[in-house]
Amino acid sequence: MSRDRAVDALRAYAIGGVVLGHWVVTGLVLAADGGLHQASPLTTRPGLAPVTWVLQTLGLFFFTAGFGSARSRARNTSGGWLAHRLRRLLLPTVALLGVGAAVLLAATVAGTPDDTLSVALRLAVSPLWFLLPLLLLIAATGPLRAAVHRWGLVRCVAPAVAVVAVADLAARLLPAGADLPPVTVAAAWAVPYLLGVAHADGRLTGRRAALALTAGGAVALAALLALGYPVSAVGVPGAGVSNLNPPSLLAVALAVTQIGLGLLARPALERLLARPLPGRAVTEVNRNAMRIYLWHQPVLVTVTALTARGGLALPGLHTAPDGPGWVLARCCWLPLFAVVLVTLVRSGRPMTLRSGWKSPGGGGAADRSAEYVPAPARVYDHRRSGPPDRRR
Repeated sequence: MSRDRAVDALRAYAIGGVVLGHWVVTGLVLAADGGLHQASPLTTRPGLAPVTWVLQTLGLFFFTAGFGSARSRARNTSGGWLAHRLRRLLLPTVALLGVGAAVLLAATVAGTPDDTLSVALRLAVSPLWFLLPLLLLIAATGPLRAAVHRWGLVRCVAPAVAVVAVADLAARLLPAGADLPPVTVAAAWAVPYLLGVAHADGRLTGRRAALALTAGGAVALAALLALGYPVSAVGVPGAGVSNLNPPSLLAVALAVTQIGLGLLARPALERLLARPLPGRAVTEVNRNAMRIYLWHQPVLVTVTALTARGGLALPGLHTAPDGPGWVLARCCWLPLFAVVLVTLVRSGRPMTLRSGWKSPGGGGAADRSAEYVPAPARVYDHRRSGPPDRRR
């Protein structure tokens, strides 16, 4: 069965957006005592907020996860399907936690400042928040797919959107500091996940559907901004309200818009991936998506902490993100982060995946054996997946 190369490209873009976004907006400032303190250029440069609309790609994460889960679930109804999916998701996470604990212990013994240890732990663990909603949605793939078939996509998505809307309204009406149940974490990301499930079953394939998603999402974004929602798609330190923690209606609207644009770009993406170099790059990112997602923050902290041991504050790496010069300097460090991350990912990959690779369509050994994975989770097994025999 031929892979959906456009969805492969959206996976790669999703993981790239998260990695680049974190590397650009996460500043680590070197203090006088040698410790590192977290800061964000979004605090001092609010004009950068629209950039987060391009780099906050969690909606595409869950869209591709829903697509991959639905396709593989349609071909594999055995009881081992869910265990296989969860194993692909949890084993790399356990490895990260084990290695991270050992590194933190060694850093503590070496006398690393407490502030640096605290920042390192927080940044390493924070990306793991997605596990719970993704686990829930993967486990519910069968019922969700059946519900879309029976009641249609709109009737399945509407309750999730309503839950997020009620939670947003309650957050505005309740006193400041009041805690709300984190129901929107599952409800908000269920929307792009359901869109992925529907797309895997042959829906949302026409240009009209893609235009409807794009236009509807864009109109919703404009309306929500007019109602006073924050412009930034990610949390800004010191801001009272965040669109991401917990996810708000603006996060849902952004996800729908990105998915619509991605579907509109399908012909261009397919032509691009027909070329050897882009095709190989997308293949590699998809194959290692889970490792890339889990390790990109530890790489940022490690490079910053090691270079800070000399006590010299390097621009864009240890200085405060207080101006456009910092952003430019940070961009100069991105290639180093990328080299370290690629080296780490490739060194931790099984030997069977390091050799035998051929370009897409070449039929190499690794190409036949490796699985495509949606970022951030491996849930798309192209050996077992395929379009359903019946489309509605």
